[in-house]
Amino acid sequence: MALAAGRAVLITGGAGYIGAHTAKALAETGLTPVVYDDLSSGYRQAVCWGPLIEGDVRDRAALAAAMRAHDARAVIHFAALIEAERSVNRPDLFYDVNVGGVTSLLAAMREAAVPQLVFSSTGSFYARPPDDRPMREDDAKAPANPYAETKLVSERMISAHCAAFGLSATALRYFNAAGADASGLIGEAHQPETHLIPIAIEAALGLRPELTVNGTDYPTPDGSCVRDYIHVGDLAAAHIAALRDERVGQFRAYNVGTGQGHSVLQVIEAVGRAVGRPLPHKLGPRRVGDPASVVADPSKARAELGWTPLQSTLDEIVATALAWRRDPKYGRFSQNNVRA
Repeated sequence: MALAAGRAVLITGGAGYIGAHTAKALAETGLTPVVYDDLSSGYRQAVCWGPLIEGDVRDRAALAAAMRAHDARAVIHFAALIEAERSVNRPDLFYDVNVGGVTSLLAAMREAAVPQLVFSSTGSFYARPPDDRPMREDDAKAPANPYAETKLVSERMISAHCAAFGLSATALRYFNAAGADASGLIGEAHQPETHLIPIAIEAALGLRPELTVNGTDYPTPDGSCVRDYIHVGDLAAAHIAALRDERVGQFRAYNVGTGQGHSVLQVIEAVGRAVGRPLPHKLGPRRVGDPASVVADPSKARAELGWTPLQSTLDEIVATALAWRRDPKYGRFSQNNVRA
């Protein structure tokens, strides 16, 4: 069912990094983003394109009330814990928030008769293909950490609800969102920051100690981990494409990546080029729960959703992330303490 202009879409976790960029993209298409967020990791200042409702994603009654109050006809679900390394030490929290949150959300959607869901998933639960090719949606799954496991469990739960109750749902399996919106209004500001590109930029700007390369003995071309980096604006566009998919009563899953991998050492080189000087870094041991290579085959999303990344070269991603970090509107750092 296509959403008419002006209709509301509830965005759980919409005050966070990807959620805020998607809210902006929704507003630009004429839809009304209604952000539902407990602000535990999101930012009030990032909610610029629609109302904010403060609430816990595990609160079924509050979710249903928000959907009814705004007559939401679809939900985009971002709210989750995302740090893979932390999930190894606190799997209880990740199952509680990530799986418990999906359980509450699905119940609230049935209660409020909301028919469509777009789910923020991950490509990190794939098993590495034996021929080292990019990962396809039907590849074997072998989650390397509890975070990835909670996303896979959630997908299976959503798929079962589609079969039993006629829900239409799309899971978008992310491959390392990065970069920032060109407007400069929103960007990445996790606390603590765990993503490579912003950490590398902060190290290059003197905002943190030298970067540690976690592992140089992986079975990759230069020994460091390889990831598929997708610009957050392209990722937001994938959510719009998923909302426009009019197939009813089905569960579908799509990789949203570029199909091109970049190693940690290549990212270090790209940040150095952008800043204009070498990035200080040291070599360290592997990090628990890190797979060697995670690269998408995005051909299914291109064919079925008509989606393709338009701004996701590594240099474009780094340039927008650097511009944001030098002049952030919220987060830990201000322009006054950036030494560039």
